[in-house]
Amino acid sequence: MLFTTITEDLQKELKKNFAQIRFLIKKNPAIAYKEILEIGKKVGEKYNIELLVNFPHEGKIDNFDMYGKQDLSFLVDKEKRRFPIDREIIKEKAKEILGNVKTEDAYMYEDKEGARIIFNDNIQDKIDILPHSLHVWYEFTEPVTEFCNWLLENVYLMKEEQE
Repeated sequence: MLFTTITEDLQKELKKNFAQIRFLIKKNPAIAYKEILEIGKKVGEKYNIELLVNFPHEGKIDNFDMYGKQDLSFLVDKEKRRFPIDREIIKEKAKEILGNVKTEDAYMYEDKEGARIIFNDNIQDKIDILPHSLHVWYEFTEPVTEFCNWLLENVYLMKEEQE
């Protein structure tokens, strides 16, 4: 459930700063983006990751309601080059949880490995899964959230801290 915890924490922090961000977007989108990145960075530090809030397409920064609910990158361990489990298990789990998605190997060079999950045959709607990072370029629907929770626990070996 760590993905859920992190994204809810991010959404809460973004909401707290909503008025300031909205003002900055109208005045200077570059400064607004920098502020959003800082919020993501602070949230990520709590979980020992680098958390990046991305706006891959023009106009997405204006969609306040979706902040922290899509287009996030989780940089977990920049040194990792291989998954702790077989890549096929990851792709099978994606199909099991996400249903009708396309799975493929990705970033397979220099002794690295990765997997990509593509939604609706649209290369822009995807999840890139690398040994060192997770990049979700899609809305965090319930199945996407479930899959990402599974990934953080089983691929990135991250555990929720017990209070």
